Amino acid sequence: MPLWDIAAIVGAAGLSALVALLWISRTPKQAANSTSDRRTALSPDGVSFLFDQEELQHVSETAQQLYRVTPGQDDWQSWRERMLNRFPSLPERPPLNHPGCMTVEARHAEDIATLNFTHRGQYIQVHMNDDRMINAAQSQKLRAIHRELADLRRASDTTPHAVWQVDAQGKVTWFNAAYEDLYERLHKTAPQATKPVFEIIEQQNQKVGRQRVSTRTALDGGKDWFDVNAVTVGDITIFHAVNVNAIVKSEAAQRNFVQTLAKTFAQLSIGLAIFDRNGQLVLFNPALIDLTDLPADFLSGRPTLLSFFDRMRENRRMPEPKNYHSWRQEIADVISAATDGRYQETWTLETGQTYRVRGRPHPDGAIAFLIEDISAEISLTRNFRAELELGQSLMDTFDEGLVVFSSTGVLTFCNVAYRDLWGLDPDNSFADVTILDSVQEWKRSCKPGARWAALTDFVRNISDRTSWNMTATLNSGTSLSCTVSRIASGATVIRFATTESATTKPKLPNPSARAS
Repeated sequence: MPLWDIAAIVGAAGLSALVALLWISRTPKQAANSTSDRRTALSPDGVSFLFDQEELQHVSETAQQLYRVTPGQDDWQSWRERMLNRFPSLPERPPLNHPGCMTVEARHAEDIATLNFTHRGQYIQVHMNDDRMINAAQSQKLRAIHRELADLRRASDTTPHAVWQVDAQGKVTWFNAAYEDLYERLHKTAPQATKPVFEIIEQQNQKVGRQRVSTRTALDGGKDWFDVNAVTVGDITIFHAVNVNAIVKSEAAQRNFVQTLAKTFAQLSIGLAIFDRNGQLVLFNPALIDLTDLPADFLSGRPTLLSFFDRMRENRRMPEPKNYHSWRQEIADVISAATDGRYQETWTLETGQTYRVRGRPHPDGAIAFLIEDISAEISLTRNFRAELELGQSLMDTFDEGLVVFSSTGVLTFCNVAYRDLWGLDPDNSFADVTILDSVQEWKRSCKPGARWAALTDFVRNISDRTSWNMTATLNSGTSLSCTVSRIASGATVIRFATTESATTKPKLPNPSARAS
């Protein structure tokens, strides 16, 4: 091969290698420039905003998803409130007088994002620059954050009670759909950042607080009640307002019910003392003061059960204990019995009065004591018993057998002569003795022929009030005279008298015969 051919081949190979090296060295720069150009081309589709003076005219799709701003509805102030948390040095007004571009940096040093402001006539273009490259893992994490954000927004918008947050200056920076509805219903206008829906009284040095506020709607003037819970996290305070109209109505009904009970208890002659589960007096009526002679200030001081009974003992309004050492144990037994609803005693005082004391359990461990003055009842019972005993003694002196049946035909009274005549003692019977039971016994002790059926009908028929007599003969041959009479309350009295078969009366001496 000629020398010049070899030289030509070597030269061509070297030139090709040089061109390849130049191409290889040039490719990364072109790729970098291509990436930069693509980033520049995509940057308007990132986070960007366009303002016409203070009105928001256009917003990128990404910015709308992240910051929930809408052209035509939001302005510079509402947009600024959303961005202040990350970019605190944002100007309060659009930088229309600032020539060229202006850059605002993020709050934290590790956040390299910036906001670039470009002034074009009356328009201000705001673009967020963030050169951080997002890898696949970060992109997946970002999508998860977006999903979580969507879930949180959906949860907040469907929450039935109003939720909003306020910054350190007292401006509303966020609220949910229920807050917006409540604001429009109360104030008939859209929510305003400088005027929260409620005027909340600030509570110093409290991260968690609760207040109950009332409002009147602008539509019908109705009064609504809300429990407002406030939680402070950093310089942000989150408020939750829950409608408690039902609770307020139930509390008012409960108060009215308690007042009604108090008025009712005040008219009772029975002393009432209710102790809570801790053993302290929580309710009493005026009758308790009269019956126990305890001062009202002492009872209003919510004494315990033990001190209550101690003062009653000191005032001699309960029986004097025989053994002072066992006094506390006796009171403990009283409380225990009242807790089970088993306590009921009659106290006889030194003054001659008689009290009936009962203990009753109440819900939630409370105990109620009822103190009743039954002195008149006891006196009436004693007098009535004495009169009965007197009447019984009087009837027992009669030789005739007496028996009384009620209007229903039940034996209510008989004397000693009746018991001796028939050999019966109705007081020892467990069941009521009726006219039928008595007639059966009388028949067994008498010979046939007496009008027992007529006597039974007379006792049962209260309309017949005519007294009548009949005779009967005992099995021993003794004749009986039976007198049946109606008495008060439809009762019937039957008198049994024995008659001799032949009776002779002694003749008195004739005065004229003695004279002759």
